[in-house]
Amino acid sequence: MSLLTIYPDNQPKQGTLYTDFADIERELAALDVKFERWTANRALTADDDQATIIAAYQESIDKLKQHYGFQSVDVINLSPDHPQKAEFRQKFLAEHIHEDFEVRFFIDGCGLFYLHVGDKVYAVLCEKGDLISVPANTTHWFDMGENPSFKCIRLFTTPEGWVAKFTGSEIALSFPTLDKTVAGLK
Repeated sequence: MSLLTIYPDNQPKQGTLYTDFADIERELAALDVKFERWTANRALTADDDQATIIAAYQESIDKLKQHYGFQSVDVINLSPDHPQKAEFRQKFLAEHIHEDFEVRFFIDGCGLFYLHVGDKVYAVLCEKGDLISVPANTTHWFDMGENPSFKCIRLFTTPEGWVAKFTGSEIALSFPTLDKTVAGLK
């Protein structure tokens, strides 16, 4: 289940929770964050390659490419046995911005985006079928959990792809992790 928790940025235990997709979409739209659901045009398997996955979502990808001028599309897949999972997690957990906007579509698994806008933190749990677009220069971080399990389509307007400018803030350490958030749903 997708969810959004909005916290005061200085009170990481005082969040307001939204679980209805329309409510999540509305709250994020106020920040110029695109949040939508996509459906594949065919059944996919865990063994499908990047080309097959992209083809299954080609119509939706083409609409975004046409509207935003994306230059590249790829698929990232992280699993609990990935040898660099801890390194990747620490890198993404550090608060940062991008000059380009960040677009992720979750083909499988889940991840937790935190958007630090003004004096609030918006924690967005994205799951299979969810697309999120974080506007350029929006301060944020991402938690994939201690044992990541997700597959995402990434879209970029720049050939360099993912380039972060880290803020140096340790705010991410104060907020509930993906693992704690998911455990709280059970």
